[in-house]
Amino acid sequence: MDWLQQAELQEQETVVALNQYLTFAIDEQSFGISISDVVEIISLCPIAQVPQFSGYAKGIINLRGRIIPVVDVRLRFHMPEKPYDSRTCIIITNINELDIGFIVDEVQEVVDIDQGDVEPAPRLTGSYAHRFIIGVGKRLGKMILLLDSQRLLNEEEVAALDVSQM
Repeated sequence: MDWLQQAELQEQETVVALNQYLTFAIDEQSFGISISDVVEIISLCPIAQVPQFSGYAKGIINLRGRIIPVVDVRLRFHMPEKPYDSRTCIIITNINELDIGFIVDEVQEVVDIDQGDVEPAPRLTGSYAHRFIIGVGKRLGKMILLLDSQRLLNEEEVAALDVSQM
């Protein structure tokens, strides 16, 4: 295989990676974020509460010596709080050079969604959700709301969660 074929193969692999999503559930709805935005997935661990954090920010965790703020996605989406259980996980992402954990009801799987199977995000009147829903993926008869993890929190919210600034 010559260098040109290797470059083309790498480009194809990159395109495939851009269409891979980690799916997770909140209630019965599936959501997906680009696998390239996922740093790691961990089981629920002890969360230390921090005074004056936003209502959706549950506190901080110590992950192998790194202090990481965690956000409950249910609360971020203005959904009712639910007790955590054995399926509850934390998805660690990186937003503006800050690792942030997102608590979800359940991590499902990594899926490939072809660009042709993605519809534009609906414009929901009176909803702030449109700012981070980038599309609706269709896979095996199910709808997956595709999220831009970089826009789940705005710059001010990310700055407020930056525990290194405390």
